Amino acid sequence: MVAHALEGYPLEVCGLLAGTVGEGGTGVVRSMHPTDNLAASARVYEVDPRAMLRVDREAEAAGGQLLGVYHSHTHTDAKPSPTDIAQAPDPDWHYVLVSLRDVHPAVRSWRIRDGKTQEEEVVLE
Repeated sequence: MVAHALEGYPLEVCGLLAGTVGEGGTGVVRSMHPTDNLAASARVYEVDPRAMLRVDREAEAAGGQLLGVYHSHTHTDAKPSPTDIAQAPDPDWHYVLVSLRDVHPAVRSWRIRDGKTQEEEVVLE
């Protein structure tokens, strides 16, 4: 995700996360799928719906599911913006943000439900 964000800079990049749901609703990401940002913008992102359908089908065929989306913020924190919150399509998804604002990229994950955000722990294995 970080490499994808750096490659796409100065525009925001986006992609989908697929895997399984573990204990307590914890998402276990098994695959990452970079997608085109149809908005081609430094301020917003739009995942290609055809890519979403393809990744969803691939995930189900592999015994998993679509877990969420990631995207980059080029000039702000790795925290959902008001636009991100308003456009969050699924309350069960994990929303991972990569911030390129500082010298070292930051990665944070969020749940977005009913217009409210809650940060969740990111564990790399």
